[in-house]
Amino acid sequence: MKRLVWCLLLCGCTVAETQYHDWPSYLGGADRNHYSKLSQLDTSNVALLQTAWEYHTGDSGQVQCNPIIIEGKLYGVTASNHLFALDAVTGRELWRFDPDSTRSSQVNRGVAYWQRKDDRRILYAYQSWLYAVDATTGKPIRAFGSNGRVSLREGLGEAAGDKFVVSTTPGTIFEDLIVMPTRVGEGPGAAPGYIQAFNVVSGKLAWVFHTIPHPGEPGFETWPADAYKNPAIGGANNWAGMAVDHGRGIVYVPTGSPAFDFYGGNRKGENLFANSLLALDAKTGTYLWHYQAVRHDVWDRDFPAPPNLVRIRRDGRVIDAVAQVTKSGHVFIFDRETGESLFPIDEISVPSTILPGEDTWPTQPVPRLPKPFARQTISEEDITHFSANRDSLLAIYRRANKGAFHPLDFNETLLFPGADGGAEWGGAAVDPSGVMYINSNEMPWLFSLNRKEGLQHNGSVTLGKQLYITYCMACHKPDLSGNPGSGYPSLIRLKDKMHRKDVMAIIATGKGMMPGFTNITASQKQALVSYLFGEEKEEVFSTAPTEFRRDEMPYVFNGYNKFLDENGYPAIVPPWGTLTAIDLATGLHRWQIPLGEFQELTGKGLPPTGTENYGGPLVTAGGLLFIAATKDGMFRAFHKETGKLLWQVELPASGFATPATYSVAGKQYIVIACGGTKLGTRKGDSYLAFALPGVS
Repeated sequence: MKRLVWCLLLCGCTVAETQYHDWPSYLGGADRNHYSKLSQLDTSNVALLQTAWEYHTGDSGQVQCNPIIIEGKLYGVTASNHLFALDAVTGRELWRFDPDSTRSSQVNRGVAYWQRKDDRRILYAYQSWLYAVDATTGKPIRAFGSNGRVSLREGLGEAAGDKFVVSTTPGTIFEDLIVMPTRVGEGPGAAPGYIQAFNVVSGKLAWVFHTIPHPGEPGFETWPADAYKNPAIGGANNWAGMAVDHGRGIVYVPTGSPAFDFYGGNRKGENLFANSLLALDAKTGTYLWHYQAVRHDVWDRDFPAPPNLVRIRRDGRVIDAVAQVTKSGHVFIFDRETGESLFPIDEISVPSTILPGEDTWPTQPVPRLPKPFARQTISEEDITHFSANRDSLLAIYRRANKGAFHPLDFNETLLFPGADGGAEWGGAAVDPSGVMYINSNEMPWLFSLNRKEGLQHNGSVTLGKQLYITYCMACHKPDLSGNPGSGYPSLIRLKDKMHRKDVMAIIATGKGMMPGFTNITASQKQALVSYLFGEEKEEVFSTAPTEFRRDEMPYVFNGYNKFLDENGYPAIVPPWGTLTAIDLATGLHRWQIPLGEFQELTGKGLPPTGTENYGGPLVTAGGLLFIAATKDGMFRAFHKETGKLLWQVELPASGFATPATYSVAGKQYIVIACGGTKLGTRKGDSYLAFALPGVS
């Protein structure tokens, strides 16, 4: 034993460092690279992986969590966003924290960890609150904020009111601060998405960056003068997460689109700092630089994932860079300090709007390199040949507006890649050699708008129907039929499917892709549910409620509609989901393969088509790329140099999450959350860990 300690001292290691190799932060580290130095699992032995343990949360439903692992303890959340700690070797539950007795339907992708000496804290969001929980006991730290929590509306000002504000992605730790992502509404009257930093010890608000600038702040001139105080304008939030360069003290923040997502007549201008990659001083929130990837967004083209902090070798030198993936299938790469692009970016002319009142931006930026990882256009030859109704699909294609930046109007616009990407919230993995691994969707969607005249305040519409039109119709359609294949269920005969109290709760707290509507009063909820249940009295009101007047828009969105064939497959030829390796130094692809399959199609002799996928990859020093994410419910390992499939196993439910890896006492584990539910897949409640047999 003395000899072991002496050797450890000579090499500068501690006993703890030899016993544990952690996954200490969301996506593996502050650089968000999904990378691990562990190499016990490699290309020669990965096929021997077996289940090491399975933890059942007892709480089934979609789980998108990338857990963190600190010194042999795993921290994650359940489908209802209850926090837990496990023994990372056995999967045994150590403690569990339920903030309240209600079931939250808002997914959460993980938690953050902070430590100073013996003070170890888990920072995690539940509904509109940020909690600090003792990592050892699972008890809230009462000295943090008010009785262990602070409001995520704290720094948003009066404009936030009691509007929908939650966080579904872990905050980013810098010294004694946590910088928090927030998810806000996407329709008229959404809360503003300002970036907020809180003190980890006290819970006090440390700084706020206004993504919709106030007078005298950079970017103010890119909006109407009253935009910052207009209650109908909101969004421009960071919901996808951030990366931080601890050495430079810079936090990199990708932002989303302004609200309302699909019409910007009341927010004419470029709309900084929406749809931007922001570099901020992590200690103060001071603006350093930005790049805006979509001007005056009317397509909901927000940045979908945290950026990657990478090192790129070019012309004999190493460049510290920040790479940002997009829903459109592009990668923007900038110098971390200056914001200078490492590849040329072309400003291309795009179609103008035909909508009265709208004023779209005449150009949009498109990087020449890296090469896009998703198709950018669809021709008639790309319409599926699997369908017996191909002629009808061609007719839809021919009459639709087409082009990456074609503004929405009353005719259907074909949005491709789809509403969720291209890249989605799972983001990209990057190894130290500068190769990026990114999974992508190739799902066409059909978007359109409709005139609001005749729908609002016309003297013949009940209060419940008014509320449905304003808050629900965009996703669930005028006839309540929804789009189940896209995650928006039918509300027809809802009374036969759900209890009134459960519907009331979902209206308040949200569920799945639906936000909660906290600004709707109790009486308005009753009216809305009565309308949905077919019980509303045919009473009308002669004047509109205040919230309708101030949030009024001339157009409504006709909903998220996938372009599918009669069998529910995408109405285009495969691939429908891909996995791509990109050399960030050259911008060229190393390889690209379909990700996922439909067994009923491969059973007919068709090659794998790929499927829609949600959740990101994990890359290791052992030469492996692990990813679940697919609709088919498989967990796979690929050779990172070639894309060759080396191992796969069917999960108890689809793993719509990013895996994590860690080691304890020399044994490497891979863990994945298996909640299923999304894309119509079966529900699950598992966290499943894999390891090599016989290794100790």
